[in-house]
Amino acid sequence: MRAEKLKSILYQTGHTVAVAESLTAGHVQAMISAVSGSSGYFNGGITAYTLDAKNLLLGVDWTHAASVDCVSEQVAREMAVGVRDLFGSDIGVATTGYAEPDRLLGVDIPFAYLAISTPDIDWTGRVEVPGKKRTEVQHLVATAVLDQLLHMFEVNEDGTFSLVRP
Repeated sequence: MRAEKLKSILYQTGHTVAVAESLTAGHVQAMISAVSGSSGYFNGGITAYTLDAKNLLLGVDWTHAASVDCVSEQVAREMAVGVRDLFGSDIGVATTGYAEPDRLLGVDIPFAYLAISTPDIDWTGRVEVPGKKRTEVQHLVATAVLDQLLHMFEVNEDGTFSLVRP
């Protein structure tokens, strides 16, 4: 299980994580906190669906976010940095995107931007989830977040883990 493996790594490294979600609407937080003992490394999270919430709580640039309907690599990155700072965590994680097609916005395939921020690393990526229903998209994107978090750690020769750039 991804969340159990993440627990093991975060306990061993002493890193903490916080999550800012839009598209995934709490799915990432639920996956992380489903593991007993997660309070030892999961500092908290926020679901910020609106532009005002993203701006006020996470420091997302209002003008840019408004111009892209709150969906861009920049918005995801700013959410990740904002939640890391808000909760005083070592690692901030964020998701934003579209959980279903939106013809008015020209979105044919559900997709999300993912972002992970540490004091030394700012990573963003994009995942597309064609042909899935809204809740399936949310679950698959949340799973992709955990996978990416796990990829940010490498095993050292002595069996310990180090945080590395993806």
